[in-house]
Amino acid sequence: MDSFLIYILTLAIGAGGGYALFRFTKAREAPTASRDVSVLLERIEKVFKVVMSEGYFTEIYNYQQDKNIWQLFNDKKKALVIAKAKVLVGYDFSKLRFHVDEKNRKLVIDYFPEPEILSMDTDYKFYDIEQGWINKFQSEDYTNILTEAKQAMQEKALQSDLPRIATNQLQFMMIQLAAGLNWKMDLQLAEANQKMLDSYLDYNELDAKVKTLKIDQ
Repeated sequence: MDSFLIYILTLAIGAGGGYALFRFTKAREAPTASRDVSVLLERIEKVFKVVMSEGYFTEIYNYQQDKNIWQLFNDKKKALVIAKAKVLVGYDFSKLRFHVDEKNRKLVIDYFPEPEILSMDTDYKFYDIEQGWINKFQSEDYTNILTEAKQAMQEKALQSDLPRIATNQLQFMMIQLAAGLNWKMDLQLAEANQKMLDSYLDYNELDAKVKTLKIDQ
């Protein structure tokens, strides 16, 4: 009987020790990351925006700031940023004003809006970051750099042929839609609005020269 009791106690102690070892091992494992994500939906709006042109841009942005320390020496920090962007240009149809001339089967445009950037997907990479002893990069420095780089990309996109392509695409689409219904499109714009529209209709020809390559036979 005593031997049986000792056997039972031995099994119990072994099981308890094994469980304790298991708990100790689990406790020493790398902790798992917990995530708490909150998504807030502010509002939903109905929009009628149409993309008419798409472009890809690359900007090399040099940032440098010199800080004068006690009028003794300059503490410099600088960085090289390569920014890439995919830009979508089109129209917000809610800004287009028109009326219908049913008698003459005409779609009369009273106001033609300017093309605008509807979307910009950007990607930034920092290279050659150098910091001074005191003049170091702070979080607001990176924010300002990215803001300036994005603004430069937007300006380049609006100065490119994307707005002109979008304007021609939209007019062609509206003329084709009207023609499909046996209607015509008529522009009756104010003088200032007509000048704005005309500024987007002409393309600048590229001055390209073709060089003939000679191949020895």
